[in-house]
Amino acid sequence: MSINVVTLVGRVGGDPDIKYFDSGKVVCKLTLAVKRRSRNSDQPDWFELEIWGKTAEFAKNYAHKGKQIAVKGSLKFDTWSDRQTGVSRSKPVILVDQLDLLGSKQDGDDRTGDMSPEHF
Repeated sequence: MSINVVTLVGRVGGDPDIKYFDSGKVVCKLTLAVKRRSRNSDQPDWFELEIWGKTAEFAKNYAHKGKQIAVKGSLKFDTWSDRQTGVSRSKPVILVDQLDLLGSKQDGDDRTGDMSPEHF
């Protein structure tokens, strides 16, 4: 048995980067800052998020910079060869299945509340 589940709560680091494909598919990429409970550091951990389909459209419309969100998904690794050196590189990415808006209307968006892609 294998389990690959990631749950994060944090703040969106920048406005959504959305891409539409000829096939009709849509992907949204976001960064998420998550504070780690630590006495020694105030720096957040940064995660790259990859979101597909209706959830990507929802993120484009509602998950803007500074907004507090919760995501649930799985960890994957994007791999590529460096163009200059040919060295194999990789980076962790959270493949998001579920995105929920958190916080209140005072967080800067009057359209928030109990919103999720199912209500979109």
